[in-house]
Amino acid sequence: MNEILFFAHILFILLFLAFAVRLGQGALTVYIGLSAVLANLFVVKQMTLFGFQVTCSDVFAVGGILALNLLQDLYGKEAARRSIRASLFAMILFVVMSQMHLFYTPSAFDQTQSAYAAILGQTPRIVVASLIVYYIVQRIDVLFFAFLKRFIQNLGTRLLFSLLVNQALDTILFSFLGLYGLVASLFDIIIVSYIVKCTIIASSSYIAGLLKRYAWREAV
Repeated sequence: MNEILFFAHILFILLFLAFAVRLGQGALTVYIGLSAVLANLFVVKQMTLFGFQVTCSDVFAVGGILALNLLQDLYGKEAARRSIRASLFAMILFVVMSQMHLFYTPSAFDQTQSAYAAILGQTPRIVVASLIVYYIVQRIDVLFFAFLKRFIQNLGTRLLFSLLVNQALDTILFSFLGLYGLVASLFDIIIVSYIVKCTIIASSSYIAGLLKRYAWREAV
């Protein structure tokens, strides 16, 4: 079931990305910020995929980068930078609000506190690591994507190269900062996670490239 859901997940990510592209710059910015928040929320859940242990957040990470690259290609580098700042704000807001939520003393009738504590209690280290990695990777991605545009005209090809590089960097940095000491084999986590991300990239980068035509009139 996980394998079927995995590819269905990719499809839904692309469908919502198509709607965001059609709605315009503001919707793409919201999509990028929400993808960052969802990736940090769902990274604590692990699943078995094709016999390997992976997290459930890799699809959101790649979806956010796809949206960022489309935003930059359609609306310019400054729009991409503003989106990065907005996403960082959304992530910080999520960290602060989630921890404040845990501070409330539940009533005797509450049945949700333990579930919230189990999920949100693990987020501070993960989100801090994610904030650092997100900022570094997103900044590098904006510069690298602009650099690729000088030599590669096809958007799908630029997306493919950009995603392969920035997701390798994202996987390595986050694994060391967020997961070091928490997993048995950090090397296995890095390799398997990157393979999963490459699968997502191969499945979706050229489809995302087609979305530029879908939104071209809106962008102009």
